[in-house]
Amino acid sequence: MTRHGGSIIRFQLLGPLSIAHGPETVVLKPSKPTSLLAALLLHPNSVVSTTYLLRAVWDEEPPATARAALQTCVLRLRRLFAKYGISATTIEAVPGGYRMRNDTETLDLVLFRTLTAGAGSATGPGEELYRLREALSLWHGQPLANVASRMLQQDAVPALEQERLRVLERVCDLELAAGNCHQVLVDLYEGARRHPVRERFTEQLIEALYRTGRQAEALAEYRTVRDRLRDELGIDPGPGLRRLELAILRSEDLAPAPPVPPSAPARALTGSAVPALPPRGAPAHGRRPRREVPPVPAFAGRESDRRAIAERLTCADGPRLVVVSGAPGIGKSALARQTAHETQHSFPGGVFVLALARPDGTPLTVEEAARLLPEAAADAGAGTGADRQLIVLDDAAGAWQVTPLLPAAGDASVIVTSRRALAAVVATHGGAVHRLDVLRPAEAYGLLAGLIGARRIAAEPAAARELASVCGHFPLALRIAAGRLLTRPALSVADCAAWLAADPPARLALAEDARLSVPEVFGQALDALAPDLREAFLRLGGPGADGDPSAGESESVLEQLVDSGLLEDGPPGPYRVHDFLRVYARWHVRTHRTTAAAPAAAAPR
Repeated sequence: MTRHGGSIIRFQLLGPLSIAHGPETVVLKPSKPTSLLAALLLHPNSVVSTTYLLRAVWDEEPPATARAALQTCVLRLRRLFAKYGISATTIEAVPGGYRMRNDTETLDLVLFRTLTAGAGSATGPGEELYRLREALSLWHGQPLANVASRMLQQDAVPALEQERLRVLERVCDLELAAGNCHQVLVDLYEGARRHPVRERFTEQLIEALYRTGRQAEALAEYRTVRDRLRDELGIDPGPGLRRLELAILRSEDLAPAPPVPPSAPARALTGSAVPALPPRGAPAHGRRPRREVPPVPAFAGRESDRRAIAERLTCADGPRLVVVSGAPGIGKSALARQTAHETQHSFPGGVFVLALARPDGTPLTVEEAARLLPEAAADAGAGTGADRQLIVLDDAAGAWQVTPLLPAAGDASVIVTSRRALAAVVATHGGAVHRLDVLRPAEAYGLLAGLIGARRIAAEPAAARELASVCGHFPLALRIAAGRLLTRPALSVADCAAWLAADPPARLALAEDARLSVPEVFGQALDALAPDLREAFLRLGGPGADGDPSAGESESVLEQLVDSGLLEDGPPGPYRVHDFLRVYARWHVRTHRTTAAAPAAAAPR
């Protein structure tokens, strides 16, 4: 905690970057130190790599002396802090980068996220609404409006705005459920006008207008958004909007419904029961309203896997357990969630997704996961027959984490995703293992078309195929590349592919989310290995390792790397390293050698 004269110094990100000291708020001038401070505060309590900071401060063109200049920026920040009595050690120099420690009292972003996460465990809708309104009150304008970094403006600012919009949507849901339709009309008009592609705001606005007796205006709003979607995107409104229009045309009663629990993103370490939703107006037969399991956006390919998994999960007898394994970033979680979406009608008791890893990649303990699972089972209506449910245990670290949870799953069908094959789990509980390979070229092309738009991809088909090749046909890398193209409408697919090809591992990263970063995701997988296995993988995939990976390595080491998802196949066939993992291994060796060879004088001080 940072204090000056007995009062707390607070950094503010949810508006112009500023330092608040008691009643005084100082808005910082756009500068390189301001960009550096923003990059550190966006990742509170985490080590922010020097590479990321260089990009945040100098965008795509850091000077040759950038590392030394970065140290100068740190010194300038520390001098600025001294003016307000903030300790120089607030910015810590650590191996690989810098870190700032902040809590709810010293950074508004931490307080905002704490309030929104805590709202999910509120005792009732009134308390949840109070906490979320308090969280929204922390926003005081466009975030980082005075930060000159193009990278942060293009990547971090939209992500922050999405966090705010998710909370605002939830607030409007709660207000509508309480019958406070008039009170949220202003928020909904602004949300629907400023964010037309977020159909939920339009749904809420139409519902509020209709329930306040303004049926003509409600229908006019629907037709406006329908025409815009068709003209600009070539698509029709989603099922929620279409059901709402039909209900209005039929003059159905849209009485306030009990608010559904917030979705998984609002609960960082809790699971989310996701039961199925009947059509609006359909009889509930005594059951509470249920939500749909949404499809994975632009999911492409894996047809045979989806069919086989669905058959296993819905079979009448035998173990309904499926393990989906494979390399990091190869699409295990997406396949599990898409299959859950496609089979949800077979699980009247609901679908429950439990993330077994935290956002930083560290696994939940068995005790933490076990505490969440019974709550989920109760929420989703665990049972047999008419109440049977589907449980997705996502991103398991190993059999040690999964095996103790299976008895609590009871008669539920279970999908487990993991880099590991979890042979011990299927050996003791039965079931099937689906080891995923990279997407086929046509599937990768389809994923890009679904994410970016078929028209834009069709305009440069050869470049799209080249982009898929640069991404190694890995779904993670393809989604990152698509995110870059979507935020840069003027960027051609060919130019994007060429830019990424110059340094794929380093450039395939979206700064605002570590889960959409090849260095972070692959690095977490590498860090999870024992040191001898880590070195073996880097030898197998690193410079000069183009031959048979089995040469010079023991079978025990090779099998452990296969089990870790970083090596494929094996006896009786040859072992192999995915081409994209090989590119990453070479990049990792090259960059770490460069870091180790840097003069001691250039190290962070």
